[in-house]
Parts: sequence; structure tokens; C-alpha cells
Amino acid sequence: MYLPPAFEIEDRDSLYAIIRENNFGILTNQVEGAPFATHLPFMVEGDCLVAHMARANPQWRAFGDGAPALCVFQGPHAYISPSWYDSKDMVPTWNYVAVHVRGTPRIIDDPAAAYATQQRLVAAQELNLPEPWRLENEDRARIDGLLRSIVVFEIPIDQIHGKAKMNQNRTLADRRGAIAGLRETGAAGNAAVAEYMARQDAEKDIT
Repeated sequence: MYLPPAFEIEDRDSLYAIIRENNFGILTNQVEGAPFATHLPFMVEGDCLVAHMARANPQWRAFGDGAPALCVFQGPHAYISPSWYDSKDMVPTWNYVAVHVRGTPRIIDDPAAAYATQQRLVAAQELNLPEPWRLENEDRARIDGLLRSIVVFEIPIDQIHGKAKMNQNRTLADRRGAIAGLRETGAAGNAAVAEYMARQDAEKDIT
């Protein structure tokens, strides 16, 4: 992606945290010579992404050709009105956070490994629920049957790039105006961008 240095997120732990907080990503590759995309929940394990898709989905059949895939994760984003700025003669923009991951998918063929992977995927999603649903509490034969209808895979992270376009090229007064404007809208997504911008400013003050 287009990545001006001022907007780049370099810390790998921060990039992984963004993925974990926004783990419903888009997996893209080439299927029969044309771009193909699937929306999937992912999990970060070490330096790999882990996920699964329906066996009926043709995308996984392209995994065996050794070609890399691209995963896109969208963080908080919001429209920024120039009316919020202290500066005049400005134009609208869009603030956003995104992470792109490139790697070559590998299918997890072993049934026991696929089952264990699904256990971890489910546990990660159920983590904060008061009564977590557990895969291991279900009938194993039935679950094994369901596993045959999906393809479990991992993507070693060969390249990872993060971008936080958050008005870094504007004055502090303009940024503060944008933060206030976002908060005043009352929209949850706008509030998330406002808090991200406020954290950036606080970190600058500390450092």
C-alpha cells in the first residue's frame, strides 16, 4: 500500500495488536488468473496468521501454487471535516488505521493439528464471554465431520506493513479540533479515531 513515512507503524507488537483487535480481515490472491477475496476471522500465532474457510470455496485450491497472498485488516476510520480545523482553506480527508500482511498460505492437513487449531481459534473468540463455548465439549465425531467441510491454513508473515493516517501533517490545533469534532458526532467509530489521535498526541508529549 502507499505508505508515507509519517504514517507508518513500525513496531511489530503494535501491528499484531491491531490485527487482534480487528481480526476480521480480507484474504486476497489470484484464482484462475483473476483477483479473489474472502472475508475471514484470523488469529495471530507467533509470526503466523491462522484461519479456515469452507472447502467449497475455490480460493484455497490456489494455495498449492506457492504464490503469496495478501491479508488486509481495517482498524478504526472516520471522515474528517475541514470545519473542525483551526486552519482555513482546508479540504476533507479520511483518517484510518490499516495493516497489510503478505505470506504464502500453507494448508494444515493433519486432522489432529486442524482440530487443535480450531480449538485455539474458538477459545480466542470466546475468551471474554461469561460462559465460553468450548469445542472440546462437543461430540468429537460430529466435529470431525464438520472439520472435513473446511480447510484450515496458516500464513507465515513474510511482510507486514501498518499505516495510521491520523492528521499527522496538520497542526496541533487542527488535530485537537478534529478530535473534538469526532467526539461530538457521538458515533462509536468516530470516537475510536478520536481516541487513537489523542493517544498519539499524549505519547508525543511524554517523549
